[in-house]
Amino acid sequence: MTDLATAPAPADRVVGPRRRTVAAVGWPLLGLAVAIGLWWAGTVLFAVNTVVLPGPPAVIDGFNRYREFLLAETWHTTTATVEGFLLSVGVGVLLGMAIAAWGPFERMFSPLLVAFNAVPKVALAPLVLIWFGYGRTPILAMAFMVCFFPIVLSTATGLSSTPADLAELVRSMDASRWQTFVRVRLPAALPQIFVGLKVAMPLAVIGVVVGEMQYGESGLGTIIVQTSGQGDTATAFAAITLLALVSIVLYYALVAIERLALPWVRATTSQR
Repeated sequence: MTDLATAPAPADRVVGPRRRTVAAVGWPLLGLAVAIGLWWAGTVLFAVNTVVLPGPPAVIDGFNRYREFLLAETWHTTTATVEGFLLSVGVGVLLGMAIAAWGPFERMFSPLLVAFNAVPKVALAPLVLIWFGYGRTPILAMAFMVCFFPIVLSTATGLSSTPADLAELVRSMDASRWQTFVRVRLPAALPQIFVGLKVAMPLAVIGVVVGEMQYGESGLGTIIVQTSGQGDTATAFAAITLLALVSIVLYYALVAIERLALPWVRATTSQR
């Protein structure tokens, strides 16, 4: 008989993580290839004018013509997105904590937050220009206004939905409110908070681009406005493609941070 202590590990345990990694990379690449193929085929089959819709080769050519300039402007947009997002996280988490901690605060300000979120932020663009002028500040303000509401909502929801059994446990141990918050409520709320953060991250990119289009002096949003106005649609699409890549990179960086900060979530939930 084979000794159980020296028996080889099941094949699925060894191959499983590798197979999941290949699938996590392969499926998105396949989806991207299909999308690019359909885009390219549509422009060729219907003979679409490149001014209306450039094909992938024209977009690559537009990128190569202004490679260094586009990459520099991508960095400007990326840094503005991260700054606006972090500003939203700081204010949004504090507001969410206040809403979850004090009922009167929620009743006073929740309707105002919902009303503010319902207002199209483009309608506020002229006012933001009057308040802050041109430059980087109004761009950060636009990113903040677009993406802070999901962070407030997810923080308040997570902190207000502590499991009843955990609440009873800490109450039976005579834990203080601070100990209850640090040891129980905040860890239990973190998965929900990260949901709001992942929703807010792409919105931050949108807010920055809207700000750059309205009153920016640099960034990919400014390039899109300038090149599309000149009929250089290929370069405009190259800038749009870079925006999409920035959104993907920032989103999955946040996903990686979540997995490192909350390792117990994947261990205690079902995996597909």
